[in-house]
Amino acid sequence: MNACFSAFDKDGDGLLSFEEFGCVCKALFRNDDGIVYGLEDEELRDVFDVFDLNKDGFIDSNEFTFCWNKWIKVIVRPICAFLIVDVQNDFISGSLNISNCPAQQNGLDVIEPINRLLDAVQFEVVYYSLDWHPPDHISFIDNLHLRPLHSSSPISAENAQVYDTVIFEGPPIMEQKLWPRHCVQNTWGAELNKNLRVVDNAIKVTKGSSSEIDSYSVFWDNMKLRPTSLVSMMEEKNITDLFICGIAYDVCVNATVKDSLSAGYRTILLDDCSRGIDAEDIEKTKSLTIENHGVVINSSQVCDTRIMIILKMFT
Repeated sequence: MNACFSAFDKDGDGLLSFEEFGCVCKALFRNDDGIVYGLEDEELRDVFDVFDLNKDGFIDSNEFTFCWNKWIKVIVRPICAFLIVDVQNDFISGSLNISNCPAQQNGLDVIEPINRLLDAVQFEVVYYSLDWHPPDHISFIDNLHLRPLHSSSPISAENAQVYDTVIFEGPPIMEQKLWPRHCVQNTWGAELNKNLRVVDNAIKVTKGSSSEIDSYSVFWDNMKLRPTSLVSMMEEKNITDLFICGIAYDVCVNATVKDSLSAGYRTILLDDCSRGIDAEDIEKTKSLTIENHGVVINSSQVCDTRIMIILKMFT
């Protein structure tokens, strides 16, 4: 760190000017061929201002220590995790088979690219998430009679159909999309598909295991009341980069990507390793990921462009 600071402190005054900090960024943001991914002046100024803590127009050695630990080390030494979302039997050929949904996508299509990527790349950790619902789960349409609807619900219990959204009486008052019964704990439908490779030392994360609240994201329940075990496990391993894929693209994968970005992880969405329900919503998921500084790629790009992916996220 000290050597880096001295190397870019061209005038030796113990401070990095805006121009000198720009040279640091040029050294960081380049690929293996030396091609620089340049920052516009406005973008560079935004980054500079983050680390100019006392707002004196320079970055001193203490501020650079913060920059080094929180940013530079993360760039040059990423710790990457792979999160495979809900590649379970019920979503592929069971009660909530996504091929019967409007986009008519086949969940089996994700198996080959995921397995190929697991063979090709050594991730720090691989997580597999599973919808893990109790029989009386709030999302099952056949359980609708178990709970009263709020007066604001747009659809009555008598008229509700699969995929409709209702509002349940609180506390808390809760909006809920109604699904067919799926991924019930300890059933075949909740198991990972047998063709999906499960690597040694993989970690399985269950979600949606409370009867009274659904959980699309692998990070949180839908009301953000309780985190899953993924949150603490990723913090313990100091994960910086999260590659995400699975089923359904526009529901659980989408919610997980949003929470990953919100938590500050550099987030890479694997397009060919994901399949979903509605074609328009899938495209929205891609657009929102990119708009919020995530990256959307195919699995074949991971090995060759991993460094480039990381750099592009800051340009």
